[in-house]
Amino acid sequence: MNNNIVIEAVNVDKSYSSTKGINAIVLDDLNLSLYRGQMTAIMGPSGVGKSTLLHLLGSLAPPDDGTIRLFDGNKDIDYNKISKDELAIIRNRKIGFIFQFSHLLPEFTALENIMIPALIAGDSRSTAEKKANELLKLVEVEHRSKHKPKELSGGEQQRIAIARAIINQPVLVIADEPTGNLDSKNATAVLKLLNNLKTQKGMTIVIATHSKDVAAMADRILIMGNGKIADDSNSN
Repeated sequence: MNNNIVIEAVNVDKSYSSTKGINAIVLDDLNLSLYRGQMTAIMGPSGVGKSTLLHLLGSLAPPDDGTIRLFDGNKDIDYNKISKDELAIIRNRKIGFIFQFSHLLPEFTALENIMIPALIAGDSRSTAEKKANELLKLVEVEHRSKHKPKELSGGEQQRIAIARAIINQPVLVIADEPTGNLDSKNATAVLKLLNNLKTQKGMTIVIATHSKDVAAMADRILIMGNGKIADDSNSN
């Protein structure tokens, strides 16, 4: 195994049955490795399986067949060999999620939203608050710390969501259309922020996107087709 691999999918299959009993194959014997400190963009038309692949990589859904393994230092975590409760702990501590919509909890402030994963992971409130305040500065919205989501712009909400995703210093950040709900100015700002996080913190980031502008900022572009990775290239 390449020591730079953070996560790999080997011979992964996934299909869904419709209400009419039709079996739709989404992923078919797919193989993929993502590398430390690299931003990877996954592209392809709607329905090709981008989100499904991200859900499997993030342990939000199991494959029908095949293996997904996360590598954290010397630890080799095979999703098939641990319980649902153990997978939930892995998701909380080792994987950060960013979606098209921020999914911030409306009753909590920006600061409190960021703190939640750290509290779940077992940090004390004071430790979680310190980490969250540092991240508010990093994503440049510290002046909005006491505001609730409805008082924030879309771009600010997404910055808070990014801070929340990385508070536990995950080995992998999964972003599903993270700029899809933003105007071009805010989308560019969020992309620059993600790129800076990759550079400064050596994060491994995988982004599903329809946008060529988003893909252009990635180190690597994967094109999905027919349930597999149809093309794998550097963006530059």
